[in-house]
Amino acid sequence: MSGLLHLSDPHFGTEQPAVVAALERLVRQCRPDLAVLSGDVTQRATTAQFAKARAFVDRLGIATWVTVPGNHDIPLFALAARLFTPYGRYRTAFGEDLEPSADTADWLVLSHNTTRRYRHAHGEISRPQIERTARRLEAARQRRPDQIRVVVVHQPLAVAKADDRKDLLRGAARAAERWAAAGADIVLGGHIHLPFVLPLHRRTALAQALWVVQAGTAVSSRVRDGAPNSVNLLRADRGTAGRACIVERWDYDAAADAFVLGGEERLALADNPSAEAPHDADR
Repeated sequence: MSGLLHLSDPHFGTEQPAVVAALERLVRQCRPDLAVLSGDVTQRATTAQFAKARAFVDRLGIATWVTVPGNHDIPLFALAARLFTPYGRYRTAFGEDLEPSADTADWLVLSHNTTRRYRHAHGEISRPQIERTARRLEAARQRRPDQIRVVVVHQPLAVAKADDRKDLLRGAARAAERWAAAGADIVLGGHIHLPFVLPLHRRTALAQALWVVQAGTAVSSRVRDGAPNSVNLLRADRGTAGRACIVERWDYDAAADAFVLGGEERLALADNPSAEAPHDADR
């Protein structure tokens, strides 16, 4: 099975060395083919923090990356940089393309820069961004119908807790409706440091199944209560029961000094609308 590592919000500058080392060991163990980093790479967008983040990514040895900036990756206190070159430091570390993509036999990954220099934290997805991705999804569905089609944003397309509604991506409802109709299967995000899997098609009327998969903070000390450092590993499921994706959540266990399997769920995709119930490893 082809593996996609989803990590988010490492906030380099607040990283925990033991957790960083444990994540590197997990990657060597799982050997994913592809990685998604869904924003907030750094804590304060300094040159030194970006350099640490770049060195970490290079050490993981994953050939293909889809990385997007988060709101913390725009300088907050360096006002001239925020106004005139908000992504200058990010681009030096991670390249000019703020919306990279990946296209493999198993995965189509399309990404969006949902940050805005005039917003401190809130994210936004514009109509042109939504439509540009929808057209690529439609073309991919015709060309490679068995691919798992993934869209990456920083701020969440949907939330699991009412307290997090303030952090919803602006334009989320419009994006969900259009992308589901175009053939998206999964939307990956971060920002709120809370991992979960949510079937958005069960909350609102959509043209097909659309799953929201959120990652916690990968290595930062800025964890939420009850949510340890975590990453997701997605695997394409080529069984006989239709298109599906297995999502594994790997949590950092301080006692074991390792990332351990915290939960697993099989996501039934568009041609198999009935989803199996989740199975948590710790239940």
